[in-house]
Amino acid sequence: TLPRVNKTVEKLNKVTFLKRGKIYIDLYIALTTTHLSASHNRNREDSWFKSLFVRKVDPRKDAHSHLLAKKEDNNLYKIQFHNVKPECLDAYNKLCEDVLPSIHADPEYPCELVGTWNTWYGEQDQAVHLWRYRGGYPALTDVMNKLRQNKEFMDYRNERGKMLLSRRNQLLLEFSFWNEPVPRSGPNIYELRSYQLRPGTMIEWGNYWARAIEFRQQNHEAVGGFFSQIGSLYMVHHLWAYKDLQSREDTRNAAWQHEGWDEVVYYTVPLIQHMESRIMIPMKSSPLK
Repeated sequence: TLPRVNKTVEKLNKVTFLKRGKIYIDLYIALTTTHLSASHNRNREDSWFKSLFVRKVDPRKDAHSHLLAKKEDNNLYKIQFHNVKPECLDAYNKLCEDVLPSIHADPEYPCELVGTWNTWYGEQDQAVHLWRYRGGYPALTDVMNKLRQNKEFMDYRNERGKMLLSRRNQLLLEFSFWNEPVPRSGPNIYELRSYQLRPGTMIEWGNYWARAIEFRQQNHEAVGGFFSQIGSLYMVHHLWAYKDLQSREDTRNAAWQHEGWDEVVYYTVPLIQHMESRIMIPMKSSPLK
């Protein structure tokens, strides 16, 4: 009977159980076949049980960047994280507001400032900048070469260096199933959710989120979704916009009312090694207000 099966499974040694997970899954499913008409709660338990094991992905003959990125354009993104000395944050913001918009507006530079923020909750005294390079790596190289000849920018870099504790960046591509981030009016707060995935799981992540994103677009909170190419690898960034923290809470809770959202959570959680959330406030010069 099912109670006896459950009692037997509970007694299995945890380590042995994990090593022989597939065998026990098959045994569990076979012994409970006659109970397929059980309640919805039991179906939820089965989903949880299966989520303990990362499902294998079929072998691919192409890079995940070719399979997941948009093919109709050739955009490359750069995200920068600057940790600022606390006493220099106001001066740093003023410096960025004086210089970055001029690069964004100059047609000689094939790049756009997508958004620029200060963290509010998360890592403190931090600035985050997101740039788009239309034309991919050649556009990035073109911009970098031109900026080295730009005296105003080189002065900005020298002055900025005196204000920073550390800095890092990543080069990103955008997922094909996310909308391209475009300027929006405010005021808004932004959440950057960053996921460090287990190596080899990017395709599986993309497959689930290609279906899941529809649950999170009804309130227009989805801004952009990206995955890393250079820097920290197997890194995913999801960017969301909300009116305030309470709106964020209400919107995220509402997603659980959609059938299928719980399955996405069950099956993507085992793919994650580390995750982080930043709540960010736009700088005055940010196109994402």
